[in-house]
Amino acid sequence: MQPDVLVDITGIPELKRVEENADAIIVGACVTHADIEDGRVPDVTGGALPDVARGIAYRAVRNRGTLGGSLSHADPSADWVASLAAIGASVLIRGPAGSRSLAVEDFVTGVFEVALDPGEILEAVRIPRLSRSARWGYYKICRKTGELAQAIGAVLHDPERSAFRAVIGATESTPIVFSDAASLFGGTLRAGLPAAFDAGAAARVLSAAGMTDPYDNQIHVVALKRAIDRARLA
Repeated sequence: MQPDVLVDITGIPELKRVEENADAIIVGACVTHADIEDGRVPDVTGGALPDVARGIAYRAVRNRGTLGGSLSHADPSADWVASLAAIGASVLIRGPAGSRSLAVEDFVTGVFEVALDPGEILEAVRIPRLSRSARWGYYKICRKTGELAQAIGAVLHDPERSAFRAVIGATESTPIVFSDAASLFGGTLRAGLPAAFDAGAAARVLSAAGMTDPYDNQIHVVALKRAIDRARLA
C-alpha cells in the first residue's frame, strides 16, 4: 500500500533544535546521525554518542537518517534503541493532548512498534549528561560493516549519578534492559567489571526471555562481555 500524501517534517525548527543544560541535552528528532558523529551536537556523554553514531550503517545513511526516525522505526537491531536505553535517555512526545515523556525502553514496545497514540509525534530525545567518572562500553556483532547487528551489548557505570545500567539488544523483541546491572556482577565490583561479570547470569536472563537457541544466546552474552571490556572499569 502506498501513502496518499508524503510529508517532509525535517524543516520544522522544533524538530532540529538542540538545547543543552546542566543535567542533559535535548536533541530534536530530525537531527541526523552525521550531526552527532561530526560534533554539531554538543557531546554530554564523554564520547559515547559520537562513537555510536559513527558505527551506524554507511555515511550516506548517516547523512539522512535521524535520531527520532531510528527510534520511531523501532528495529530491534538499531544502534540508538539499545544505546540510548543503556544511557537512560527519554523521548519527548507531542500530540493534540499536549506533551509527555517516556523512557526509551518504555517507548519501544515491540518489533517496529512504539508507544505513539494517533496524532502524536516524537519531538525530541532527552539524553542525560554523564559525569566525568562515568564509564561506557558498547559493542555490536555484525556479519559485515554496515549491516544491522546480530547482537548488541551496552553498559554504563556512572557512580556520581548512581547509574549502573546494561542492555542486551538486537533480540527478536525489545532490548533487555537492566536498570540496575549489579545482578550481572555478583553484587560487587572490587575486581573490576570485566572480572566480576557473570556470563551465566546474563545467559539465564536471555533464556528466561525466550532466547533458548545456544548460538543466539552465546553471541548476545559475548556482545555484552565485549562492551564491558571496552568500558575498562577498575
